Order: sequence, then structure tokens, then C-alpha cells
Amino acid sequence: MARALYIHWPFCLAKCPYCDFNSHVRETVDHARWEQALLADMRHERAMVQDEPLESIFFGGGTPSLMPPALVERLLREAEDLWGFTQGIEITLEGNPSSVEAANYAALAAAGVNRVSLGVQALDDETLQFLGRLHNAAEALTALDVAQQHFGRVSFDLIYARPDQSLAKWQAELARALSFGTGHLSLYQLTIEPGTRFETMVRKAEFAPLDEDACADMFALTRDMTAEAGLAAYEVSNHARPGEESRHNLTYWRYQDYCGIGPGAHGRRAGQATVRHRKPENWLQAISQSGNGISETRPLGTREQASEAMLMGLRLREGVDLEATTARFSLASTEVLDEAKARFYEKQGLVWQTGSRLGVTDEGMPLLDGLLAELVPASLVEP
Repeated sequence: MARALYIHWPFCLAKCPYCDFNSHVRETVDHARWEQALLADMRHERAMVQDEPLESIFFGGGTPSLMPPALVERLLREAEDLWGFTQGIEITLEGNPSSVEAANYAALAAAGVNRVSLGVQALDDETLQFLGRLHNAAEALTALDVAQQHFGRVSFDLIYARPDQSLAKWQAELARALSFGTGHLSLYQLTIEPGTRFETMVRKAEFAPLDEDACADMFALTRDMTAEAGLAAYEVSNHARPGEESRHNLTYWRYQDYCGIGPGAHGRRAGQATVRHRKPENWLQAISQSGNGISETRPLGTREQASEAMLMGLRLREGVDLEATTARFSLASTEVLDEAKARFYEKQGLVWQTGSRLGVTDEGMPLLDGLLAELVPASLVEP
């Protein structure tokens, strides 16, 4: 049952040096052609899934706030016609906080968007310039204010653990971010991703990433401050007031089915993994030739699905229900969890178990990648 729809808009005005997402810079975009192509991709996905209304839609990118509001409205109208919407459906659009995009917020809200996630990333101009952002801090705060006037739910992103950033500076920046009163914050440590301009700069010794101990201190401070402000972490990097968690992202982390359309979009539905062509021109060509943008569809074995469910679910504060997971995939508990290692890490205070539910503690979250490799048996993934 695919109850979530992801729509990827791949275009940006510039490529940020830290970004490894499927984003592209183009001088012009034929919006009429893209509308027809996205509609075709959407109709194909609808034909592949059971008749269940959508609970969430997420416009990601790229920079979806660059989309004409009329295009957003057309896609939402088609999605509702195809699937139907549950009452109170969450419709999120990612955006950059520039004055150009903020001017579209009223029209986007009128089109049906009820939640926005703004890529603020930092609250001072020097850092924004380092991060390759096109907006300045004043623009970001103005856009945030406009967003809060037009959308019922607003989130924004910040990147911390930046080169030479001190704990005191991050504490002050986070305190300021919390003062704006949004119900959700996504707070990410700066990571140097392969293939990015930052990777090249680090390799050339143009800057050095922050050391691991300083990153760990900032992670702990982030958790303490957000919890005290009523926006406790519900996932490794995401913090929200109760009830304001991203329902769409919870679909991924709880390993529920979703459809993905647009260049580079991934999907998980009806026991299959789908991947779209990444390059916009290749995706458009595929739409013209076959009516959808899929580059690969492959069946997911039950063991691979169980592995993915464990790896995603353990990112959450709520953890995973082992009994429900084993029943869902018809596997024994020893097949989805290394129980001896789970007991060991529980004694170390890095893992918790309550009944059939297993999760990672606050102390364990900074070590999550290593813990996942220990807890989820490597043999679980089928060759």
C-alpha cells in the first residue's frame, strides 16, 4: 500500500559545494513539457499500487520552490484524482529562503502546500557564503517569517560542525534558531560527501573538517537544547514538537511503501524497488519512449526488506518492533538481529530494549552507523 508520494524537481540556481543530491543547473526549463512528463510518471505509479488514499506528498529536489505554483497545483490535483487524499494530508515542499521564492509562498499555500522545509543552513552571511548559498541571513529570516504567515507547519535546516566552529558559537546559533518558534528543525552535521566540491577542497587541504570529538560534543549539545525547548529528537537529525514530526519521512523510516517520480527518484512499493533516470534529459527521453522515467525496477527479497526495515527503523527514537518485523517478513528474530551483540550494547548503555521493541539510546546515536553494522546481521541481505 503506497500511501506516500515523492515528487523530485531536479533544478537549482547553483550547485552547493556540500550537496550530493540529484540537482542540476539549467539556463531554461520548459515547464509545460515537465508538467506533462511528471503527470505521465505519476499515472504510471498509480497503476502499480493498490487503491489507497495518500497520506503525504513531498516535493523534494533540487529546489522545488522554483516550480511555478500553477505546476504544483496541477500535480496535486492529479494526485488527488488518482489516489484520493486522507483527511489532513501532509503536503511538504522544500525551498530555499530567497526573496524570489518567498514571493511564491502565498500562491503555493493556495495550491495546497501546507508544510514547508526551508534550507536556511546557517544564520550568518560568512558561513552562508562558505556553504555556497545564494541567500544571505537577512533574506533567510524574512523568508522564514513569510513562511510562518502562510503555512501551518514550517521546518528549516541548519548545518553545524563546520570547520573551526566552536561549541559556544553553535550553542548561540541554535538558541537563536529555537527562538523563531518553528515546530520542526532538521539539524545536520557537515559531512564531506564523495564527488562534491567540498571533497575536492578537503583533498587539496583548503580546509579541514571538524574533529570527531568536537562533533560529538555538538551532537550532545544539540540534543539537550532541542529537548529542553520541547523539540526532542525523533530521528538522528530531526527534532520536532510532539505531533509535528514529518509524516512523509516517517514513511521511509518506518519502512512503509511510497512511490517516487521525477529524475533520480527512488520508490519502494509492492515488494519492488524503483529508480528513475537521474539526468533530467534522460528521464524526459524515457517518458517519451515508455511513458515513465524508470531506469530500474527490481524485486526485493524478504531478507533485503527486513534489513532495510531494521536499518531505517533504528534511526528513530521509537526504534523497531522486532515481533512485528519478524512477523511481517516471516523470519526468526535471530535472522533480523544479532541478539548477543544487542545484549552487549544494552549493557554498555548504547541500546535499549522494552518488550519486543529495540532502539538506540541517546548515547548510542552518535555511533549509529557502527552500531547498525553490529546489530543487523550481514547475512540478512540476500546476494
